[in-house]
Amino acid sequence: MICMEQKPTFGQKYPALKDILSFLAFVGAVALGTFILNNFIFRSYNVVGGSMENTLHSGDRVIVNRIPVSIAHFKEEEYVPERGQIIVFANGGNGNYTNCEPLDGIADQYIIKRVIAFPGERVMIENGILTVYNEEHPEGFNPDLDTRKSNTDGPKTEISGSVNTIVPEGELFVSGDNREGSNSYDSRNGLGTVPYCRVIGPVASRIFPFTGIRLF
Repeated sequence: MICMEQKPTFGQKYPALKDILSFLAFVGAVALGTFILNNFIFRSYNVVGGSMENTLHSGDRVIVNRIPVSIAHFKEEEYVPERGQIIVFANGGNGNYTNCEPLDGIADQYIIKRVIAFPGERVMIENGILTVYNEEHPEGFNPDLDTRKSNTDGPKTEISGSVNTIVPEGELFVSGDNREGSNSYDSRNGLGTVPYCRVIGPVASRIFPFTGIRLF
């Protein structure tokens, strides 16, 4: 019987180098996985301020669903959220939407609001009443009726200010749920309408505080 000497493997010859390469591969896999999750599947954000009360409160942690946005972009289409959905979008800074990239150096780079109206629709606020007019509802309708579930969940009915505007093409009219006074900086009072390309995605759930976990 002839015995052949078995050559040592790379890992046996260079165990330290093998450990380093294994660690680098692990770090790369984690980084790649994090990139895919954040850009194509979901992102998480902390709510700051009370503009979405009583639906969301400052300190809440929410998950944004990126899947429908990723699918729309894969099809080379703009993602269009549903009316009444709560969305997160990139701030353009005082209505300055010269491009579709978040602006650096602004305090509120990402903003959370509720979708009220779409391109071509007229939004009016008179005597504290919000009304949207379109071809399907030429007499107008209240967009909050489908989203207000109780007195402590959903948009408040008390609305300050006066608005009469038509939503531009490719943009959204958004509002916070806390609409009394200047509690919410939104499309009613200086933020401007939001281009589709700035939408990060719809809020899917609240995961913190643990006593307030819920789906949207």
